[in-house]
Amino acid sequence: MMAGMASWQEFERQAPELGEVARRLVEAYRHKVLATLRKDGSPRVSGTETTLKNGELWIGSMGGAVKVLDLRRDPRMAIHVTSRAPEGDDPSSWEGDVKLAGRAVEVTGADLLAALEEPEEGSHLFRIELTEVAWTHVEGDELVIDFWHEGSSPHQLRRH
Repeated sequence: MMAGMASWQEFERQAPELGEVARRLVEAYRHKVLATLRKDGSPRVSGTETTLKNGELWIGSMGGAVKVLDLRRDPRMAIHVTSRAPEGDDPSSWEGDVKLAGRAVEVTGADLLAALEEPEEGSHLFRIELTEVAWTHVEGDELVIDFWHEGSSPHQLRRH
């Protein structure tokens, strides 16, 4: 792993409370939005699913997907985990959204893929190395952002 990057397990160790919330939302919502960079540097968003296994966060893809080409060329990426809108008039009932950023490292090798019980032939598997995680939610009349950057303690920002 490159300097400034963390496994999911390392993120949870450095920011246990934020890690607990992020894990709950990542596991609760199957469909996420993945942002990658095109060849010309412009952004691309794609749907994706994630798996937490063996202390790591993983994404997979069907063979030939443009997101695979993007990640092979430039592994920087972000994942947005959205949740349901709050019910009723109380915005603080919203679970919030989690945003993850870092890089995706393609994992190859039949033995490793079989051990992870992952994708069929022709598919792609990427391990996510994290640089930052943010949870945006509402408390009372404040927008609250809890965030973590690799190597530092979690922080919180509040806005009215």
